[in-house]
Amino acid sequence: MVAKTPEGISLENLSKRASVYIDPDCDLYLELQYLQSRADFNKCTCFDLSLLAPGKKPNLKTFQDVQSLIQQGKKREAKLVLRENSWPTNSPIRSQLWPALCTQHHVGKTMLDGFYWDMVNQVFGTTELPEKPIMLPPFVDSTHCLPYHLTRKGRAVADRVVSVLGYACPDITYSPTLYPITAILLHFMSEEECYHCMASLVAPKDKVFITQTKLLYEVTWKTVMQIAKKHAKSAVLYLSRLCPGQKSERIFMDWCWWILGGLPFPHLVRVMDCFFHEGIKVFYRVALAILILFHKHSTATNSEWDADTIKNDIDNALPKFCKNIPVSPAKLLRTAFSIRALSSTYISRIFLKTEMVLKSKSVLSGSKQMVRSRSSDNLPTSQSQVNVQMMSHTLTIRELFTLWSWLPVRITMYQPVLLYTTEEHGCSLTTFYVRVEQHEPTLLMIKTCNNEVFGAYCSSRWFERNLKDDRGQRQAYFGTGETFLFSLYPERAKYPWVGIEGDKGLGHASELFMAADSKMITIGGGEGQAIWMDENIRFGKTDRCQTFNNPPLCASGDFEIRVLEVYGFVGA
Repeated sequence: MVAKTPEGISLENLSKRASVYIDPDCDLYLELQYLQSRADFNKCTCFDLSLLAPGKKPNLKTFQDVQSLIQQGKKREAKLVLRENSWPTNSPIRSQLWPALCTQHHVGKTMLDGFYWDMVNQVFGTTELPEKPIMLPPFVDSTHCLPYHLTRKGRAVADRVVSVLGYACPDITYSPTLYPITAILLHFMSEEECYHCMASLVAPKDKVFITQTKLLYEVTWKTVMQIAKKHAKSAVLYLSRLCPGQKSERIFMDWCWWILGGLPFPHLVRVMDCFFHEGIKVFYRVALAILILFHKHSTATNSEWDADTIKNDIDNALPKFCKNIPVSPAKLLRTAFSIRALSSTYISRIFLKTEMVLKSKSVLSGSKQMVRSRSSDNLPTSQSQVNVQMMSHTLTIRELFTLWSWLPVRITMYQPVLLYTTEEHGCSLTTFYVRVEQHEPTLLMIKTCNNEVFGAYCSSRWFERNLKDDRGQRQAYFGTGETFLFSLYPERAKYPWVGIEGDKGLGHASELFMAADSKMITIGGGEGQAIWMDENIRFGKTDRCQTFNNPPLCASGDFEIRVLEVYGFVGA
């Protein structure tokens, strides 16, 4: 049943922007009577009883203030504003602020209006909400589908957003925090806006927001445990005394649920204000703040959190403390952001070191690890992602993930390395051959002066251009049917070999994979060349060809190369 105000107004119609449905049985519903008299009643979709308290309102920044800082690239100033401005939980600012914060991390071109509903139609065959429960993707953890007071209809909307996201992002294999973050967003925006925000958060260019594999989920709690030993040392020692051995380690496994599942909604909303701008490091800081406050209050005189009580229910001690946290949202954030020497660089270093240790253990644990099917557990390690991001002028993390899902399964076991880039090694075919020709396979990535991004996975060594047949003649073309073309921007598509399905009688033109000499490089042939580049690696052209049955990979057909990058695979 959709919640209604005392006047009978459906919460569904409170705002054109919002699709939240608040459960009428929750405490937040009581404030509706108060909100009716407010001018911004039709904009508010989440309710904060603290507004009823008398007192002078603080002079808070507006959405335009924050937006101006973001547009000017003043990220640090925006960060401080978000940390310091305690907007009420029901403030209408978040219906604009949160979408702006999330979409600033978006990679690639902006999604067009109606894109989400086209996806919904594709997945469900209709835009109507189904009466039966929606089957959630396997990466969702059903024990952590936190609804945050959404009605049954509101939860169905959250289910649909997560399901469409799973369809659009097949790389995600385990992401228990994805559902609750979706549910939180739905309090302040429409279903379509929520999807666009989540799509930005799962594929950002330079920050981590949501882990998407079991391995990285484990890395996060071990990272929290490591940084807590240094930055919340007294609290960790206190917990260790109460539960010696492995039990204290087990407490950290639920670290993100102290925040997402434990904190009262007004506290959680303020944490999310900062999270949507700064990323997962906000969660790390808040988790440490919870540990520090827990230790402080449990060791205070006359505290209800005495050692015996905690020891008897150690697994639930921190979640219970969070639910009844004895400080305001502002005090929680002040504690979190006043922890000194906890830089993003330091956190990243601990994170990467932890990931490498876990990966090495999984390799040593047996050969079963080497027979995995393709999944995002086989994605490049975070270190490789960082290396690619530092050196690449074309690849974003999401594009790297997309390419990884297209690679032959055996190649996903290896790590990518940048062999050649025109930015560093110059524009010379001779240099290209020196650095690349002995590697097999290679991934060629072209970014044009019009910002189109496309390329090819080349299955054979470029050195084969020098090999001769039985009659002593060089073969014009070489390569195998594993070679494929791809486009990443403005279109995202893979063009495999036309013979991949085993069709016979395709003719010689269907096997013109790779060709090269001292004057040019060619990929694909037959009635045109899919990719052709000159000896100076400056100009090129692209046509439809019979080998891949591809369209031209850029609109004009002719292109000027801004950057060419070539990747190999360590150990392949």
